[in-house]
Amino acid sequence: MTSSSRAVIATSMAVQNSSLFKLQSLNGIFAIYKKQGPTSADVLNSLKKALLKEAGVANPNPRKRKKQPLKIGHGGTLDSNASGVLVVGIGEGTKMLTTMLAGSKKYRAVGELGKGTDTLDVTGNVVEEKSYDHITKEAFEGKLKQFTGEIMQVPPLYSALKRDGQRMSVLLKQGQEVEAKPARPVTVYNLSLQDFSPPYFTIDVECGGGFYVRSLVDDLAKALSSCAHIKELTRTKQGQFTLEEHALKEDRWTWTDISQALQPCPEPSGQQKHAKKEKSKHKPTPSESGGDNGDKND
Repeated sequence: MTSSSRAVIATSMAVQNSSLFKLQSLNGIFAIYKKQGPTSADVLNSLKKALLKEAGVANPNPRKRKKQPLKIGHGGTLDSNASGVLVVGIGEGTKMLTTMLAGSKKYRAVGELGKGTDTLDVTGNVVEEKSYDHITKEAFEGKLKQFTGEIMQVPPLYSALKRDGQRMSVLLKQGQEVEAKPARPVTVYNLSLQDFSPPYFTIDVECGGGFYVRSLVDDLAKALSSCAHIKELTRTKQGQFTLEEHALKEDRWTWTDISQALQPCPEPSGQQKHAKKEKSKHKPTPSESGGDNGDKND
């Protein structure tokens, strides 16, 4: 190899190292737009691949867990059929997702009356059909009050909740029998009907954590002596991030756009550091934690 060739290679490596260092210097959280179809994990891997490719990393493998040059994660999974705001943490931001996403989430859901599915959305098999001719707009709106405020909700069987360390949705797909989790308290801050054109309806929901819009639609239809499932679901807000103002679409998954959109992480207080240290000492096993973060979460 000639000295000029070595110089070219050295220069190329220096540029790549500089670009990667610049990427690795990002610390904070931002929002991207998740389109309907891929899982949240798929979208995150696509984002990671795009950023590593821009930084000059040859043949980046975003699914490889060990020795990753880029630390990235998301907070609050959207199932594959849903679209909208997906909040991402990068660098030290991955540790702050839970803290910085405290607050409500907003969704717009399009449902279809008269057909119930096993997954409670359009991806499942129809397991029930009932009449909906008796349901009026006034009756529908009247029932919304019943599902506003502090309510009890049974999570759907097809969810990311775990049994013995495995997601219930995975166990069901394997043909195993799974019992529903017990009802748990959830909060609905606002619930409104945007359109009523039977069999279809559109609702806006503002809720707290651990809430399943699919369960809401199912419960609402049952309260109206019918059945229903979700056809479309869009998350329009999560924490401080809104779909209109903050969610970066795929053509803006670049270092420049992300660095401009990035919300930096505040330095944790001494009390927060102590609490985190204590939490790590008593971290539950997967079967104890019942994780609520995976596909079919909302």
